[in-house]
Amino acid sequence: MNWPTISMTTEPEGIHSMSDTERDDKMILGALISPTSSHIAGWRHEGALTNVDATFPELVKVVKSAERAMLDFIFIADELSMPAGEDEMLSRDPLVYRFEPLTLIAALAVASKDIGLVVTQSTTYNEPYHVARKLASIDQLSGGRLGWNLVTSYVPEEARNFSRSEHLANVDRYERAEEFLQVAQGLWESWDDDAFDGDRETGRYFDPRKMHRLNHEGKHFSVRGPLNVRRPVQGAPVQVQAGSSEAGRELAAKYAEVTFTAQNSLDAALAFTNDIKMRAAKYGRSASSVRVIAGVQPIIGATMEEAHAKYKEMQSLIHPEVGLTRLSQLLDYDVTNLPLDSPLPEDLPETENYKSRRELIIETGRRENLTLRELYQKVVSAYGHRVVIGTPQSVADELADWFTAGAVDGYIISPTYLPDGLDVFNQTVVPELRARGLLREGYEGKTFRENLGLERPERGSSATS
Repeated sequence: MNWPTISMTTEPEGIHSMSDTERDDKMILGALISPTSSHIAGWRHEGALTNVDATFPELVKVVKSAERAMLDFIFIADELSMPAGEDEMLSRDPLVYRFEPLTLIAALAVASKDIGLVVTQSTTYNEPYHVARKLASIDQLSGGRLGWNLVTSYVPEEARNFSRSEHLANVDRYERAEEFLQVAQGLWESWDDDAFDGDRETGRYFDPRKMHRLNHEGKHFSVRGPLNVRRPVQGAPVQVQAGSSEAGRELAAKYAEVTFTAQNSLDAALAFTNDIKMRAAKYGRSASSVRVIAGVQPIIGATMEEAHAKYKEMQSLIHPEVGLTRLSQLLDYDVTNLPLDSPLPEDLPETENYKSRRELIIETGRRENLTLRELYQKVVSAYGHRVVIGTPQSVADELADWFTAGAVDGYIISPTYLPDGLDVFNQTVVPELRARGLLREGYEGKTFRENLGLERPERGSSATS
């Protein structure tokens, strides 16, 4: 993922007419659901939820707000470790506490009806049978609303929680991820859709002719199958993937149906989207088979002055120790003992971690001659998402401009804190976009896949079948 640009919009003279640039399809919108928020200091805002004090009814209210706004999905991110750092510094970092994502998304599935549910699962520190079984179960129980955000676990600290002294190399993580995904897809094809006939008269529970063992033997995995869960309602959960490295783009082009990215300009977003869709064509896929979703952190005020004041307030809450430590993590180089007003050190060593984001941080810090304080405020506040500051009208203008230009198929909204950050967006920007004909008027399909306009895969279409 890339790091954020700050878009400070100007007050529009009026709502832009979409008549000459209107597209036939609708913008996809999702929301990051993290009680600790996507802003590193959002939890410090008065009235903000945190993972520590959030109750399940409060989280349900957040999801209901997204569903009333008819957003396409909610998204739960994850890491399998605490952040790195000394204990005193860690005492200031909200990401020491995360809800286990499958547990949370399964509970939220019961409390919602139509909205898609995207959950993160690592291919580096899991086994494909476990993940395939859990995701198939939740897809069944939610009526076909699940998406899987496949990650390769880029945080080095995670290795130490899984009996390893260090992370696998980037290329090895992606090689494992591809085989992991192929195995999961094959396991989801263990049964024909009508295999379980439950014939009480004859006592036959399923038709054995409609059961298919995987018998996978590969470099990383040996999995016989079949999966002991029937085929997902959607055929397979919607495949989601994020990553802007070369290996990440290739994986997305081959398999992803939704790919997340963070881009800092319209030109960069256009280039990324065109690249992903051209790569997809190389693998025999249509451009419409993969949706590109950009991260956005909106900061909204009734006036421009109010929006800028909100942004200034949020940035003032970032503690220097947290900012420097998180910047050190993204650089994979310790800058915590350097003066806040010094520039980035020269000759930073190469690393296997955070490759694409790290390159952009270094390049921008040097191009703009930023101090470490200025750099961490720009980078860590939104975890790589673009920050858009303005009124509901001007924020809607910016989102519409990128969409109508074909730079993105939609956005994942990362509120500065919950619940207000998402509620304000849902109540002010969403109506603006809907009035311009850019958002759906209701959920047209029964499944997440149908609402995204994605085809249900036929059994036997998996690369490992």
